[in-house]
Amino acid sequence: MASSDKDLSGLHPTNEPSVQKSDDAHGYYVPGDKIVDPVAPTGPIKDRWTQRKFDNRLVNPANRRKLSVIIVGTGLAGGAAAATLGEAGYQVKSFCYQDSPRRAHSIAAQGGINAAKNYKEDGDSIGRLFYDTVKGGDYRSRESNVYRLAEVSANIIDQCVAQGVPFARDYAGLLDNRSFGGVQVSRTFYARGQTGQQLLIGAYQAMERQVAAGTVEQFTRHEMLELIVADGKARGIVARDLVTGEIETHLADAVVLASGGYGNVFFLSTNAMGSNVTATWRAHRKGAYMANPCYTQIHPTCIPVSGDHQSKLTLMSESLRNDGRIWVPKKKEDCDKDPREIPEEDRDYYLERIYPSFGNLVPRDIASRQAKNMCDEGRGVGPKVGDFRRGVYLDFSDAIARLGEDGIREKYDNLFDMYERITGENPYEVPMRIYPAVHYVMGGLWVDYHLQSNIPGLFVAGEANFSDHGANRLGASALMQGLADGYFVLPNTIRDYLADAPFDKLDESHPAVAEARADVEGRVQKLVSINGTRSADSYHKELGNIMWEYCGMERTEEGLRKAIDMIRELKADFWSNLKVLGTADSLNQSLEKAGRVADFIELGELMCIDALNRRESCGGHFRAESQTEDGEALRHDDEFAYVAAWEWGGENGQPVLHKEDLIYTAIEMKQRSYK
Repeated sequence: MASSDKDLSGLHPTNEPSVQKSDDAHGYYVPGDKIVDPVAPTGPIKDRWTQRKFDNRLVNPANRRKLSVIIVGTGLAGGAAAATLGEAGYQVKSFCYQDSPRRAHSIAAQGGINAAKNYKEDGDSIGRLFYDTVKGGDYRSRESNVYRLAEVSANIIDQCVAQGVPFARDYAGLLDNRSFGGVQVSRTFYARGQTGQQLLIGAYQAMERQVAAGTVEQFTRHEMLELIVADGKARGIVARDLVTGEIETHLADAVVLASGGYGNVFFLSTNAMGSNVTATWRAHRKGAYMANPCYTQIHPTCIPVSGDHQSKLTLMSESLRNDGRIWVPKKKEDCDKDPREIPEEDRDYYLERIYPSFGNLVPRDIASRQAKNMCDEGRGVGPKVGDFRRGVYLDFSDAIARLGEDGIREKYDNLFDMYERITGENPYEVPMRIYPAVHYVMGGLWVDYHLQSNIPGLFVAGEANFSDHGANRLGASALMQGLADGYFVLPNTIRDYLADAPFDKLDESHPAVAEARADVEGRVQKLVSINGTRSADSYHKELGNIMWEYCGMERTEEGLRKAIDMIRELKADFWSNLKVLGTADSLNQSLEKAGRVADFIELGELMCIDALNRRESCGGHFRAESQTEDGEALRHDDEFAYVAAWEWGGENGQPVLHKEDLIYTAIEMKQRSYK
C-alpha cells in the first residue's frame, strides 16, 4: 500500500514526513511517514518486560480451546512456540517444507547458546549481556528488546536442562561455558559442536507431546506461498503440498511466521539449500514492512570455497576461536609453503595484533573484514580460486601443546572430523583453512515489542524478524533469540491480541481467501508455462554472484547502483526465459526452486536499495565510503540511527521507506572499539 493509503498497522505515525535528502538512493524509493513502536514499554528498563507481562490481557483456558494459530516453521522459534501454545490449550497448525520438523535449519547450529548465568564468576550479568549485544550490533537495535532477551536467557537454560538437553559439563558435573566473539566472559552453553541439534530435539519432543495430545496438528512437506489478509488482519495461509502439488487453504485466528532467514539470496551460504525467503516475502507483498534487509552477517569461520561446482558452504563453529589462533604469512612468497614450515616470526597473528584486548574473539563482522583484507593484500592461503587465495589459517598447535590432543578432541571432536571429511586434511596436524561466508541475516519483517508485524494478527519470531541484533549478531545469540521468542516472549504477547477474540468466522468463500488462492494458482501456472531455456538454479547462481560482488562484505555507491540495474535485468529475463520441468500438480522440485528464486530476486533488489540508502558503515553493513582512518566501520548517528522499515511499493512501483528512530535511555551510543 502507498504511504497515503489506509494504515493496516495500528502504528503511530509521527506526522513528521521524512525529508528526502540528496543521497545515494535518490530515485530508488519513496519517503514515507516516520513510525514508532505502538507498544514500546517505558519506565526503568529492568522492569519493562515484567510490567508488560502483567499488563497484557489474558485468555481463559476454556476460550483458548476455541482459538487457532498457524505457525510456519519448525525450527527453535517455531517449534518452541508450537509446543508452548499447544500446552496452553490453543489449537495450533504447524507447517514446514521439510519431511520432518527435526530437519529445520536450527539443527545445523554448532557452537552454543548464550545466557547470563555467571557460572564462571567472571563478571557476567543480565546488564553485561545486554550491553555486549547492543554494542555488538553496533547500536542499531532496540534497547528494550535486547534487555528482554538478556533477561529471559537464564530461563532458557533451565527449560532446556529440564527437557534433557545434554549440555557439556565440567569435572564437577556443573554446566560448562565457553566464550564467543565480542565478549570477555564465558557465557556460552554448548553440546560440543551439536548444540543446535540438541536444542531442536528438545523443542521437537515438546511439540510432539502436543501432537499426541491433539493440540498441535503437523503439516510436513507443505510450503507457504501466500498470506491471507482479511478485513485488515492476518487470518491464514495458502500452502502447496510439495508431494501432491495440491494448493491448500488454511485459516486461523492468528499467524506466526518463524521461517528463518534469507541468507541464500547469495546462493552460496552456510544455510541449508532449502532455506528461503518466500514466507516472509509473500507477507511483505501483502503489506508487512521489511526492516533493515541489507544487514547481512558474514561468518569468519567457514571452510573456503573450492570452486564453481559448489552449491553451499560449510560453517566451522565460532567456538573454535576460543583455542585456535588465526594467522597468515607475513610474506606473500610464503603463501605456497606448508604452514608447519613457516617459523613463528614470519606469521602475522593479525587479530591479536590489531585488537589486543579481544584478539581472536572479536565480533564476526570485524574478523570477517580483516580476513578479507589479508587476502586482498595477497597474503591469503590455500589453493587459488579465480585470481585469489581465499583462506587464512586457524591453528590449534599451541592449544594442543597446552591441553593435549585428547583435551582438544573432547571439546571439538565432531568439528575436527567434519573438517577432515570435507577437506581431506587432518586439523590436529595441519592448521585449518577458513574464510568468511554468508551466514545469518539481522534484517527481517518489522515487528513491535509484542513481535507483531504492522499487519494485525501476523506475528514473526526468530531470525524471520529484525528485532534483537541490530547490524551484527554476536555468536551464540541466534539460538538464544529463537528459544526466547518461542518459549517465553510470543506466548506472553500473542494472548493480548487473542483476547479480542472471537473474530469473525472465515471460510474459503470469503473474497480475500479466494483472491489469495487464485493468486497462488496463477503464479504457479505462470512459472510452469514460461517454457524458456534457463533453469531456476542458473538464475539463483547469477543473482548470488551479483549480491556477493556488490552487496557482500564491502559495498559502494557505484557497485550498488550497478547491482540494482543488473538485478532488474535478471528479473525481466527470469519471467521471460525460465524453464520449469514437470507439471504443477505433482512433486516438482524445479517448481519449488523457481518460486523461491523469484522472491530472492525481488528481495535482492530491496537489499541493494537499503544498502544504498544507508550511507554509513555499521556492523555487517560496510560502506567503503564510510570508514575510519584505520579501516573500521564509521557510523553516522545523526543521520542513520533508525530502523529502515520498507513497505512494498507494488509490482512496478518504488518501495516506501518508513523510519523508526532508535532512542537509547539505558545505554550510551558510542563508536565501537575492541582494541
